[in-house]
Amino acid sequence: MNQNQVQNPETQVPKTPQMNDRDFLNDMLATEKYMTSSYSVFLHEASHQQLYQDMLNIFTETQNCQRELYNLMFQKGWYKLETADPQKLQQSYQQFQGYTSQFPYQTTVQ
Repeated sequence: MNQNQVQNPETQVPKTPQMNDRDFLNDMLATEKYMTSSYSVFLHEASHQQLYQDMLNIFTETQNCQRELYNLMFQKGWYKLETADPQKLQQSYQQFQGYTSQFPYQTTVQ
């Protein structure tokens, strides 16, 4: 395993042309991500309060489902992440810290 990857040991899946559990979960996760993104656009533009509330509830349920799928895939080692380079994090922090002087109101970043 690459030292920069964050993952659990991968659960073995059969190498066949048919979809396996990992394939199904990956497809479901991609669908949930697409749905939450679409719901988010709707929520930004909804003008009717009750419809907004109903869609917000659906969005929240969908987002929670997406998170559960992500967690399951990560636990099985089917979702890999790259570790962040501390030096790059510090550079990004310093870069964006400089932008705070451009805000119309001053806040403190901690």
